[in-house]
Amino acid sequence: MARSRHGLLVLIVLLAMLLVALQVKLWRGAGGREAVADLQQRVAETDHENSGLRERNAALAAEVHDLKSGEAAVEERARSELGMIRPGEVFYRVVENAAASPEPAAPRDAAP
Repeated sequence: MARSRHGLLVLIVLLAMLLVALQVKLWRGAGGREAVADLQQRVAETDHENSGLRERNAALAAEVHDLKSGEAAVEERARSELGMIRPGEVFYRVVENAAASPEPAAPRDAAP
C-alpha cells in the first residue's frame, strides 16, 4: 500500500510539473498570450495604415477619372503644375517685395 501511495505521489508531482510547464508556455512561449497581443496590435496598426491608403487610392482614382473625362482638369493641371499658357496669351508674374518698397521723399526746405 505504501508503494501505491508513493507511485500516486510521484504521478501527482509529475502532473503538477506538466501543468506548470504548460502554463509557462501559454503565458510566455511562442504563440502565447504576449505573442497574440503583439500580433493583434500589429494587425490594428496595419488596418489603420490600409484605411489611409484606401482613401488616398480613392482620391487618385477620382483624379484619374477627371483627367480622362474632361479637358478642364487637364488644362488646370497644365497651368498650375507646368506653368503652361495658351497660344496668344500673355503671362504676367506679379512679385510683391515689401522690403524694397520706396519710402516717400522728404519735403525740401526752401532755400533763402
